[in-house]
Amino acid sequence: MEGRTSVLKHRKPLSRWTVAGLTAASALALTGCSAELNAQWARWGLPEAASEQAPHIENLWVGSWIASMIIGAFVWGLIFWVMFRYRKKSDDQVPRQTRYNLPMELLYTLVPFLIIGVLFFYTVQAQNAVLAKATGPVHEVNVIGQKWSWTFNYMEAQNPAVGAVVYEAGTIERIPDLYLPVNKPVRFNLASADVIHSFWVPQFQFKLDVIPGLLNSFDVTPNREGVFLAKCAELCGTYHAAMLFNVHVVSEAEYVTYLKGLAAKGQVGEKKPPAYPNTIPTAPAEKEGER
Repeated sequence: MEGRTSVLKHRKPLSRWTVAGLTAASALALTGCSAELNAQWARWGLPEAASEQAPHIENLWVGSWIASMIIGAFVWGLIFWVMFRYRKKSDDQVPRQTRYNLPMELLYTLVPFLIIGVLFFYTVQAQNAVLAKATGPVHEVNVIGQKWSWTFNYMEAQNPAVGAVVYEAGTIERIPDLYLPVNKPVRFNLASADVIHSFWVPQFQFKLDVIPGLLNSFDVTPNREGVFLAKCAELCGTYHAAMLFNVHVVSEAEYVTYLKGLAAKGQVGEKKPPAYPNTIPTAPAEKEGER
C-alpha cells in the first residue's frame, strides 16, 4: 500500500494541453467517422428525408432554428452592450433614473407578437402541405395500433395486380413489416384498439396520433427506397418500447410480390385485433375517382 501511494505521489499529472488535445481527438473520432451523422447535423438533427412531403417539415425546422439563432444573437448582443455601456464607473456614481421608456416598451411588446405571427404563418403552411390529400389514385393501408404492436391491412381489392385485402399483424415478440411502393401515394387510415398510440416514421418527418374511436388519415408519397425503423411516439403502457415496425420502400413489382406472398400464406381479409367495444371506426368509403 505504501509503494502504491509513493508511485501515485510521483506520477506527473497530465498537462491541460494534453487533456485538451485528447478531448478534441475524441470529439473528432466520434463525429468525423460518420458521414451520415455529419449530414444529419447539417439538417439540424433531422434524418434524411424519404417522402415528398418531408421537405415542408425540414424547411420549417431549419428556418425556425435560423430565426431562433438570429433572435438569440440580437438579444445576447443587447445584453452585453448594456453591460458594457452602462457599467458602474465609480463608487459614488448613480445612474440616471428613468420612470418609463415608451419606445422600449413598444419594442418588447410588439416584436414577440411579430415573431409568433411569422412562425404561426409558416407552421400553418407546412401543416397544410403535409396533410394535403393526393388527387389521383392511392394505395390504402388501414393501420391498427394495439398494445403492443401494429396491424397493417392493405386495401388492394380493387387493384387488379393483387385483387384482395391482405394483412400483416405484428406481436410483442415479432416486429411487423410495412411495405410501400416507391413514388406512389399511400393513404394511411389510423385507428386504435385500446389506448392512444402514435404512428411515426422518422424519415417521413411526420407523425400522427392513433386515437381510440377516432379515424385519423394522411397521405404520403415515399420517394426513396430503403428500410426504415418506425415506432410508436406516444407512451402507451408497459411495453411501449416494443411498438416498432420496419418500413420497406420498394419498387411497385416488389410491393405486389410481397402482398401476393401474404395472400399465399392465408393472410387474406381485413384483420381487426380484439378491441374494447366501439373503439375501431370503419374506414370511410372511397369517393369516385380516388383510386
